[in-house]
Amino acid sequence: MRLRRARVSAGIAVLVALVAGFVSAPATAQAAPTAARTDGGEARLQQVARVLRSASVPGTAWYRVPGSDMVEVIADRTVTGVRLERIEAAIRSYSDVVRLRRVEGAIGVRLSGGDPVSGGGARCTLGANVTDGGAYYFITSGHCGSAVSTWYTLDGALVGSTVANSFPGNDYSVVRYTGSVPHEGTVGDQDITSAGNAYVGESVCMRGAVSGVRCGTVLALNATVNYPEGTVSGLIRTNICSEPGDSGAPLYDGTRLLGILSGGSGNCTSGGTSFFQPIIEILSAYGLAVY
Repeated sequence: MRLRRARVSAGIAVLVALVAGFVSAPATAQAAPTAARTDGGEARLQQVARVLRSASVPGTAWYRVPGSDMVEVIADRTVTGVRLERIEAAIRSYSDVVRLRRVEGAIGVRLSGGDPVSGGGARCTLGANVTDGGAYYFITSGHCGSAVSTWYTLDGALVGSTVANSFPGNDYSVVRYTGSVPHEGTVGDQDITSAGNAYVGESVCMRGAVSGVRCGTVLALNATVNYPEGTVSGLIRTNICSEPGDSGAPLYDGTRLLGILSGGSGNCTSGGTSFFQPIIEILSAYGLAVY
């Protein structure tokens, strides 16, 4: 196997989890009052990050609000009873820098039936075709790769095998093409010529196998999401909706690939939010490139 794990560059450091979050639509609960910023600076915010990482309550996400010294914690409808008490206890001493927001729906990965690549009873979305210069691969979400070792098209043609997987912590899988299925370096009709990092305010689109092409805006970076299956950090938060089965879907800005879908909340009927694993981290970790 030609796939080699490359040294991640210093510019792609382990992401500190003061990070981007999301607001589900429609939101019926109001955010808790935001206290005025007092003191403590970065050291206090780093302390908040450590406390929230330690709490790690499923059904929550948290992020540093862009352009502020506040951290917002999101709690979905499953966070009740002991779970709610746990997160409230974790942030009680930090009311000057932390606010709690409740959202409808449940935070979850996008794994379900009805997608273009499948195997082992699971169906997901092919994210991006890549190469190491000799062999060809596609990238999808890690929670998909955890469930599937051999991939097929929906009509049963062999696509390839999962050769690398990272979930939780990260959320990506690398699948090597071993069948005869064609694999173009495009997202639908959109040619992809480069990969890059997203930025807040960027206009972006996602192409999901269930949702189709959906476009929106990057709202924040470096999100930490506590899925029931485990915590994933360093994600891109957008206001793009997604549906179960879109897992692994590519996020892009024109010809530039930015990430693959990890998970989200809501849906494409009432609205929602989605989180994406940055693509640069994946490519750098395994010495891969788009084509």
